[in-house]
Amino acid sequence: MAAAVAMRSGGGGCLEKQQMDMGKYVRYTPEQVEALERVYAECPKPSSMRRQQLIRECPILSNIEPKQIKVWFQNRRCRDKQRKEASRLQAVNRKLTAMNKLLMEENERLQKQVSQLAHENAFMKQQLQKTSLAIDTSCESVVTTPQNPLRDTSNPAGLLSIAEETLAEFLSKATGTAVEWVQMPGMKPGPDSVGIVAISHGCSGVAARACGLVNLEPTKIVEVLKDRPSWFHECRSLEVFTMFPAGNGGTIELVYTQMYAPTTLAPGRDFWTLRYTTGLEDGSLVVCEKSLSGSGGGPNPATVHQFIRAEMLPSGYLIRPCEGGGSIVHIVDHLDFEAWSVPEVLRPLYESSMVVAQKMTTAALRHIRQIAQETSGEEVYTLGKQPAVLRTFSRRLSRGFNDAINGFNDDGWSLMGSDGVEDIIIAANPTKKFRADANSATTFSVAGGIICAKASMLLQSVPPALLVQFLREHRSEWADYNIDAYSAASLKAGSCSSPGLRPARFSGSQVIMPLAHTVENEEFLEVVRLEGQALTQGEAILSRDVHLLQLRSGIDDNAVGSCFQLVFAPIDELFPDDALLLPSGFRVIPLDVKTDALVSSRTLDLASSLDIGSVRNHSSREASPTVHNLRSVLTIAFQFPYEVHLQDTVAAMARQYVRSIVSAVQRVSMAIAPSRPGPTVGQKLLPGSPEASTLARWIFHSYNYHLGQDLLRSENDSAESLLKMLWHHEDAILCCSFEVQPVFTFANQAGLDMLETSLVALQDISLDKIFDETGRQALCSEFAKLMEQGYVYLQAGVCLSGMGRSVAYEKAITWKVLSEDNSFHCLAFCFINWSFV
Repeated sequence: MAAAVAMRSGGGGCLEKQQMDMGKYVRYTPEQVEALERVYAECPKPSSMRRQQLIRECPILSNIEPKQIKVWFQNRRCRDKQRKEASRLQAVNRKLTAMNKLLMEENERLQKQVSQLAHENAFMKQQLQKTSLAIDTSCESVVTTPQNPLRDTSNPAGLLSIAEETLAEFLSKATGTAVEWVQMPGMKPGPDSVGIVAISHGCSGVAARACGLVNLEPTKIVEVLKDRPSWFHECRSLEVFTMFPAGNGGTIELVYTQMYAPTTLAPGRDFWTLRYTTGLEDGSLVVCEKSLSGSGGGPNPATVHQFIRAEMLPSGYLIRPCEGGGSIVHIVDHLDFEAWSVPEVLRPLYESSMVVAQKMTTAALRHIRQIAQETSGEEVYTLGKQPAVLRTFSRRLSRGFNDAINGFNDDGWSLMGSDGVEDIIIAANPTKKFRADANSATTFSVAGGIICAKASMLLQSVPPALLVQFLREHRSEWADYNIDAYSAASLKAGSCSSPGLRPARFSGSQVIMPLAHTVENEEFLEVVRLEGQALTQGEAILSRDVHLLQLRSGIDDNAVGSCFQLVFAPIDELFPDDALLLPSGFRVIPLDVKTDALVSSRTLDLASSLDIGSVRNHSSREASPTVHNLRSVLTIAFQFPYEVHLQDTVAAMARQYVRSIVSAVQRVSMAIAPSRPGPTVGQKLLPGSPEASTLARWIFHSYNYHLGQDLLRSENDSAESLLKMLWHHEDAILCCSFEVQPVFTFANQAGLDMLETSLVALQDISLDKIFDETGRQALCSEFAKLMEQGYVYLQAGVCLSGMGRSVAYEKAITWKVLSEDNSFHCLAFCFINWSFV
C-alpha cells in the first residue's frame, strides 16, 4: 500500500528502489506535491543549496530529508523524459501507419495497372491474329475518349460541367490508372523521405505525382497550396478573375497564371484555367484545375506577347484527413509547355516529367512540410526573425532575380542598344518599383532607375553544384569589391554615383553566417560580410563592411532540371524586415541526367586534383564517356542602381563587369571540368603535388614507417584501394604543404567536414588559422621533435573550422609524408574523435 501511495504522489519505480535502500518510503501529501511541482516548473534540476532552501522556505516539507527531495526530482525528470519519448514514438508510429496505408494503396493501384496492361496486351494479340483486315483503324485504341463539344464558359452550368469532368479526370490520375506512373529515379519512399514521387511514362505532355504525410489540417493545406506564388518560385502571378459557388459546397474560379522563364533564352508561360475546390463524401478536400479553351488575355493584354500560352491538363491536390491528426496529400501536375517554342538545346527542360517533379510537385510537398514544422514549433528562430519572415526574404530574392532575367514590359523594363557584340543583354528600368512579394501592396522605389546586365551560356561537363560552391566560397576570384560597395552605398544612401569615383579594396576575407534552411536542405539563406578597406580618408563610408543577403539552392547534382542558384543582394547590417533588395547572381540548370556511378568517380576525381587553379588532365580510364555529354545552362544577371544622368556610364560599367564575370566562370569551368579523353591524355603530375592515389600511398607507407603500425587496414595494397579507404576514414586526415606557406592541400571527407569546407576551397585555409593559441604553441614546441623523429602526438585541444566554429579533438597525430625518394613532401595530420562544440 505504501508503494502504491508513493507511485501516485510523485514516486515511481526508481524512487521505490532508491528509497528501499534508505530503509523507508515517503508519503507525499497533495500540498507537498504541489509545492515541489511549482519548483520543478521553474528549475527541473535544483542544486543541493536550492533544495535545502526549499525545505527552509516551505514548512510543509520540513519532515522530508534533502536526499528524499533529490530522489523526487530525479524521478520527476525521469517521468518527463519517458512521456516525451512515448509521445515521440506515438508520432513515429502514426507516421509509419499512414505511410504503410499509402504504400498499400500504391501497391493496389499498381496491381490494377498491371491487370489493365495484361488485358490490353491480350486484346492486341487477338487483333493481330485476325487476318481478315490488313488495316483496321477502329482497333487502334482500346479506350477512346470522345471530345466533348465546346461549352459556353460564361455559363455557370457549363463551367460546373467542366469542373465535374476535371474532378473525375484528376482523381483517376491521383489514385487510379489513367496515367502510367513510374517511380522517380533516385527517390525511395520511406518514413523520412519527402514522400512517394512518380513521373509519367508514355502520356501526352509531362506529368508528375507525389503523395506524402503532412502534419497539418486539410483546410490549412488547401489554403497554402492554392497560394501558388508563395511556394512556387517560378510563378510570377496568379489572379482570380471570377469566383462563384458550385452549388454543392464547392467553389469554381477562373484563374490567370503567369510563370517566369528560367533563362534569358526562352519566353515565359501563361495559363488560363478553371479551378474547382470541393469536398468528397469521405471528408477529403480536392482542388483540381484544367486549362480552358479560348484566349483569356489576363490583367494586361499588352504584355501577352511576352508569354507562350501553355496547357494545364487535369491536375490538382487531394487532401485526405488522417486518423490521429495530419493529412495524406496527393499532388498531380500534368502540363504541356509547348516545347516547340524554345531552342532545341533547352527542350529537355520543357519535355521532361522529372523537371515538373523537381520544380513543382515535390516543391509543393516540401513547402507544406516546412509550414507544418514551423507550426509545430520545431523551427529555431535566427537573429530574432520568425521563419515566415526569413521565408519571405528567400521568396523576394528569387522573385527579384526572376524579374531581372525576364525583364517584363509591364514592370518597366526596356532593352538598351548593344555595343556591337551581342553577348550581354542590357535592360533599363527608369521607374522600377519593388514589391515585397507577389501579393503584397508594399512597394519600394529607387532614385533614378535600375540597369540589368544579363547573359546565358551553355556549359559542357561542368558539375553545377561544384560550380556554385566555388562561386560562393571564392568570391574574390570573380567579384569586384568596388561594385559591391557601390551598390550597397547607393541603396543605403538613396543616391547613385559612379563606382569609379569611389576607390576601395577588398581585404579578401568574407564571413558567411547561416540564417535558415528548408526541411530537405534544398535552400539556404545566409548573410555574407565582406571586409573592405578605403584607399582614401575621404571615402570612409566604404571602409565599412559590406553585407549581402544570399540564397543558395540545389542539392541533387544528378537530377535534370534541378535549379542550382546563388542569388544575393546588398542589405543593411541592421537587417530590417522591409529591407530593399536588388538581387543579382547565378543560376545553373542541368540539361542531362547523370548516373550515380559518375558521382562517386567525380568525388575521387576532385580528390586527385590538388591544384584548382590549373587545367587538369586525367587518364582515359578515369574519364567516363558520359561525362562529356553532360550539359547545363548558366544564366547570369546583375542589377545596378543609377541616377538619370549616369545611365549610359552605369550601363557601360555593367556590360564590362558581367563580361569579366563570364570570363572568370569560363576559367573556373575549365579548371573543374574533367578533360576529354584523347590520345595525348595521360597521367599528369602537378608541380609539387602528386596524383591523389600516389599521395594516399605515400601517406600510408610514411605512417607505417614512422609509427610502426598501419593507418589503413587493407588486404589490397593497391593505390586506388588505399585512396578509397583514406577518403572514407572515420578520422579527419589533412595534408599541409610548406612550399610557400603552410596551407592545406588535401583532406579526406571527414577532414572536409571538420573544416566545413570543400576541396575547391581547402587551399584558402592555412595551418595557423585552424589552431588556437594553445594549439599553435603546442605544435611549435613539438616541431623540432617532429622533424627529427618523424611524428609526434598532440594532446586534446580545440581548433577552428573554415566557418569559424570551434572543433574539439581527443588526440591528434602528425607525421612527415615522404615521397618515393624519401624526401620530405608534406605534413599529415590525423584528428581523432573530433566534434563541434
